[in-house]
Amino acid sequence: MAEPVCEIEIEIKNSDGLHMRPAMQFVDVASRFDAEITVSNKDTSVNAKSIMEMTMLAATCGTKLSVKARGCDAEAAVKALHELVERDMFDGSAGSSSQAQ
Repeated sequence: MAEPVCEIEIEIKNSDGLHMRPAMQFVDVASRFDAEITVSNKDTSVNAKSIMEMTMLAATCGTKLSVKARGCDAEAAVKALHELVERDMFDGSAGSSSQAQ
């Protein structure tokens, strides 16, 4: 039986691009899943669970990246990463998640 594969395209909207902090957040989310996750920027494809590889993408504002996941939780992984990029990570608010509850 073939493993499920899910793929989406995301666009970096943060004016600072995919610098170290958002790249680490991306890696943290990707690492929560068992799926094998790769991120591609044209000719470069990297492991989404490796901070060193993610920074090699040198993704600036407007860069379109392909996120591909393979495994039992591939769809959930891609959805979580999409939400991270679209809603949580690239809005420029560095301290928004440290509010008191």
